[in-house]
Amino acid sequence: MLIFNNKVELTNHLQSISVSNSSIGFVPTMGALHLGHLSLLENSIHNNTHTVISIFVNPTQFNNPEDLEKYPRTLESDIQKIKSISDTILIYAPTVDDIYEGNTASQRFDFDGIEHQMEGKFRAGHFDGVGTVVKRLFEIVKPTNAYFGEKDYQQLQIIKKLVKKEKIPVNIIECPIYRESNGLAMSSRNERLTAIEREKAAVIYKILTQAKVLFLTQTCDSVKDFVTKEFNNHPEIELEYFEIAEEETLISCDSKEPNKNYRAFIAVFVNKIRLIDTISLK
Repeated sequence: MLIFNNKVELTNHLQSISVSNSSIGFVPTMGALHLGHLSLLENSIHNNTHTVISIFVNPTQFNNPEDLEKYPRTLESDIQKIKSISDTILIYAPTVDDIYEGNTASQRFDFDGIEHQMEGKFRAGHFDGVGTVVKRLFEIVKPTNAYFGEKDYQQLQIIKKLVKKEKIPVNIIECPIYRESNGLAMSSRNERLTAIEREKAAVIYKILTQAKVLFLTQTCDSVKDFVTKEFNNHPEIELEYFEIAEEETLISCDSKEPNKNYRAFIAVFVNKIRLIDTISLK
């Protein structure tokens, strides 16, 4: 299995194995891999000639220094998990300097306002950091197809905007959420939860599914009120926000309109560990 820490070595290798009609699938991650990440890799392997995964905890997308410091870093374990899928996958595990070349700062982007919704309201500069690192990774790997999980749905829409506005020649492939047996959305941050906290966090998905049912007959405000009241019954989980928004624009739902697709978004804290989830309301 080939592991690259240097972008020049990676790009030289990719150029050496490139042939006519070959394709590169790319899975960008911050490591601490779980079954959701591995499903993205499997999708890429089945649909591309070559597959690259990046493992890089990107400092510019963290607005909380403590969150950056405590973010799980499990490279050796990640490598073994990747090997269990295929030993032909190329791993790019760069240093901060290899990505940022001594200037660890975000580029400023205009994502037509979707960067100011939900996560953008609570994590200043987050999506500039995401856009910066994803753009740089795309420039290095030059993938044909890039695979992203639906759990970070707002980020997914941001990346689609990035590709369109920056005219980056890559197909963005949206992949479904992987959940633990109790419904908790798989996340690298789950590694910081105790077993008891993981079980308690299962209520997040339970309340989301209840909200989906209510949305069929209730107003947006009624569903939001229901979710707030439900979390008041679970003081061990702090609700940061619950939002219902139109899927494409991410504009908050005031009143339901026909022929529009809506989605529920949520962020909570479990013992200071921040978790997000989403569910389609179709």
